[in-house]
Amino acid sequence: MKRLIWLMAICLFCQPALAQVQLQAGYLQVEVERPPTLSNLDPLPEKNGLAGAELGLRDNQTTGKFLGQTYELAAAIAELGDDPLEAAKTMLAASPYLIVDAPAEVLLAIADLPEAEGALLFNISAGDVALRDTECRANMLHSLPSLAMRTDALAQVLVQKRWTDLVMIAGSFPEDRAYADAMRGSLKKFGLKLSDEKQWDAGADMRRTASQEIPLFTQGFGDYDAMILADELHDFGRYVLYNTWAARPIVGSEGLTATTWSPVIEQWGAAQLQSRFRELHARDMTSQDYAAWAAFRTLGEAVTRTNASDPETLRAYIMSDAFELAGFKGRPLTYRAWNGQLRQPIAIAHPRALVAQAPLEGFLHQTNELDSLGRDRLESKCEAYQ
Repeated sequence: MKRLIWLMAICLFCQPALAQVQLQAGYLQVEVERPPTLSNLDPLPEKNGLAGAELGLRDNQTTGKFLGQTYELAAAIAELGDDPLEAAKTMLAASPYLIVDAPAEVLLAIADLPEAEGALLFNISAGDVALRDTECRANMLHSLPSLAMRTDALAQVLVQKRWTDLVMIAGSFPEDRAYADAMRGSLKKFGLKLSDEKQWDAGADMRRTASQEIPLFTQGFGDYDAMILADELHDFGRYVLYNTWAARPIVGSEGLTATTWSPVIEQWGAAQLQSRFRELHARDMTSQDYAAWAAFRTLGEAVTRTNASDPETLRAYIMSDAFELAGFKGRPLTYRAWNGQLRQPIAIAHPRALVAQAPLEGFLHQTNELDSLGRDRLESKCEAYQ
């Protein structure tokens, strides 16, 4: 008996050491021309998105050094006039993992490249619902919430506060129209509807005359519970606040917003993530930074759990029930098996404080309350994941 115990003790030290694993990911930013807006108070921060990926790299390296795992990040920018597909081909030749900041049509073109077959792409900037639905791709995951997830979160707040008489002002840019469409869908989903809607005059300049023109523009709405602004480029919304004819709450793209990430999120250990990001980049973390961080951390978590670096193994683990990402949002984050969307709570906040986090209490789901936000399994038309 003593001999058997001795041999078992020796075998504890006879286990083979973990093999060295190395993973390199690419980060591709595709520059797009931004339309002129009324205000230049919100310039895009330097390295928006890439800064989050760099923090994800550092976090992966911190864990990996104890497990013999190493990580690298290669970044490239496809400037205006460049061919983003050629840049994507070059990066995919070096690594099957690509974090992409690009419009929806460019994302789809990259995903359909022969070089992207068997690769794993992460969408960190396009909230288009179609990318998770009729235009989904099996090689593309989405760490950024869809527009529908954000508008569903806001609709839950409207229901909870019993703000049922609603009006909306929508901008004319494509991003504004997409947000307005998603908002209408969310209102219908939760049993609400608009009593009136107006289109913003893109030619109006309210910087000097907002206090005179906005009351006249909104007087026709009469009384209502809350006003929704669809102004994703933050063009006119800032001038609507506190200038409306009726003194009512403003929600949507301005005022009380549903957002992926905000500097005011401090619970669930988020303050620690925020401070590490500020220390590294001397600015606040944006929603796109967070999505890029979550994308690279997804890869790091999968490598840690599988001790592998090939895309087949990592994708299978990421899409399995075993995968969980600690995302500093109070709940473990997982990917939806029907469209590759990262499940995550959505913050309801104004610029100074966090008001709530959706899904709100009382909005139940048969399997996962997070699936009350965005396209659910039965609603999904994504065939690539079937």
